[in-house]
Amino acid sequence: MKALIVDDEGGARLEMRRLLKTHSDIEIIAEAATADEAQTIIEKESPDVLFLDIQMPQRSGFDLLRALDPPWPAIIFTTAFDEFAIRAFEVNACDYLLKPISPRRLGDALARARQTTGPDGWEVGNEILHEDDQIFLKDNNRCWVIQVRQIRYLQLEDNYTHIYFENESALVLRSLAALEKRLPSKLFFRANRSQILNLSCIESVVPWFNNGLKVKLNGGHEVEIARRPAKLFRERLRF
Repeated sequence: MKALIVDDEGGARLEMRRLLKTHSDIEIIAEAATADEAQTIIEKESPDVLFLDIQMPQRSGFDLLRALDPPWPAIIFTTAFDEFAIRAFEVNACDYLLKPISPRRLGDALARARQTTGPDGWEVGNEILHEDDQIFLKDNNRCWVIQVRQIRYLQLEDNYTHIYFENESALVLRSLAALEKRLPSKLFFRANRSQILNLSCIESVVPWFNNGLKVKLNGGHEVEIARRPAKLFRERLRF
């Protein structure tokens, strides 16, 4: 991953270089002492990961992000102040490291950055995913790393699929059929042409039109199961 270090303190930039020496997959392409310098480098070099200080002269790290066109690099904030943590995660930062930065915390942050910048879990191999496998999801500037079992249901939308999980959702450029091939069949069920549901998220089931079923999932979402798959559904759940 190509990395850019942005910090107004030369000693802090030197220390980050020292810490990154043990990570052979990180290439430090440049340093910047101001947001203006950083913006020029980012627009020219397109780094994968940004080690970003928050309080700097003239413009802060947050000011820099507002000036950038999406998609952003993976953002790892590096700062001596803890009061900006909530704001940092509101812009979907990979991590928020307090100075002095420990090698262990840096390693954790880089692991998250690798998931953000690398191929997601749908693209790696063709094997069936396990319910505890991690999947990286990205929708514009919003990013998540979730376990497969956290997916509540999937909804086809043209060439995209809307993936619903916890209190969030992400629109990904994958067909529903392509995702279905990777999902564990013991946990997920194809309810109709456009929806797949997680069997562990079912709250209730009621009869519906034409011998179909209506399923209510935790979180309040409802999914209709067509007549033919309803028969398979009853067999799966033994009712």
